[in-house]
Amino acid sequence: MKRVITGHKNGKSVILDDAEISSTPVMEGRIGTDIAVLGGAEGIPAIPVEDINTIIQVPPGPPKPGRVNVAYTWLGPDEEVFRKAKENNWDIEGLWKQYLGDDYGMHTTNTIDFDVILSGEIWLELDEGVEVHLKAGDCVIQNGTRHAWRNRSTESCLMAVFSVGANRT
Repeated sequence: MKRVITGHKNGKSVILDDAEISSTPVMEGRIGTDIAVLGGAEGIPAIPVEDINTIIQVPPGPPKPGRVNVAYTWLGPDEEVFRKAKENNWDIEGLWKQYLGDDYGMHTTNTIDFDVILSGEIWLELDEGVEVHLKAGDCVIQNGTRHAWRNRSTESCLMAVFSVGANRT
């Protein structure tokens, strides 16, 4: 995918970067889910931007308080994810529970997330089995809630995700 970053040089608007970027397969590409980090910013950004490093250096994982990350996330169909994991000898549910100690897929981050469904469909699951079905064009604003994404369709779901690091009180 192509990512273009604009900025300023000598008081004029310019293209600072025009490059193809790739996604990072989750679990080494073995389960059909990918993430492409598009960029981020820390604190209150200053304009004019003259250096792309202030925009695109994003550490892995959820952003810390005062930081914003922007990414695309592709979530493969659940059936495909489990099939690919089994083909690659991954106990995906066991690994999830080992590292996150929770029901498969359920997780919480210290972020406010603005999730926009770009294509496909997905089910957002919250506590006590509460679910909402989302389709292309729908948006969810998550406020640090415990949740899981369930793709019960036969096609991948593409989401644009804007995460703002927050303090949990």
